[in-house]
Amino acid sequence: MKNTLQELRFFEAVEARRSVRIFDQESEFDHDIVRHCLEAAILSPNSSNLQLYQFVRVPESSPLKDQLAQLCMRQKAATTARELVVIITRRDLWKSRAKANYDFILNSQQNQSKNKVKQAGNYYKNLIPKLFGKYPGWSLLKKLIAWWVGMRRPMVREVGETEVRISVHKSAALASMTFMLGMKAAGYDTCPMEGFDSKRVKKLLDLPKAAEICMIIGCGKGLPEGIYGPRFRLPSSELIVEK
Repeated sequence: MKNTLQELRFFEAVEARRSVRIFDQESEFDHDIVRHCLEAAILSPNSSNLQLYQFVRVPESSPLKDQLAQLCMRQKAATTARELVVIITRRDLWKSRAKANYDFILNSQQNQSKNKVKQAGNYYKNLIPKLFGKYPGWSLLKKLIAWWVGMRRPMVREVGETEVRISVHKSAALASMTFMLGMKAAGYDTCPMEGFDSKRVKKLLDLPKAAEICMIIGCGKGLPEGIYGPRFRLPSSELIVEK
């Protein structure tokens, strides 16, 4: 199969992307590229199109950058980064995001059938509140309902509090990967980090109480010594399973 130029560029970016832990302090760094890549990340797939995440940018010019790097356990990927991007989940915004989706469909109904608008209303006004609502004992009750219905027909089982939280983080992770691939395609490097003091980071950045940090990504032009070794991946035969 003949690859198109776009396909080649995509696979080149995937192949070239590495988690780089030391960034060049001397070369020019275009912070507008970060914004451009974040705009692309917004286009990533996400659960129910609720987009329950935000990107908090902390460039090298910010008075918070050095403090944030210290809270990333002083990793070189943070201390040498030209910009840090904190990806947070915002499950607490589910009501406004569900309404925004329904309003969009309702306002564009000239291109939608009445049945489509009705389905959207049932989904965003009835099902989403049941999935995301928090009430005493509701998580257990949802699991029991899923179990009971699942005895008779196929049923989504991941409806509890923990599963919903995981779903929101998965959406944020998908957007994060799009961002990192975009940065590589633009000639820059990144390093996603999970090693940080989440409580102190939330306080430093004045994040909402309900927000959770998915990851913090260091950005910059990577130095050769920032790649700590050759890439290792298990054989595809162990990771790709056909049935």
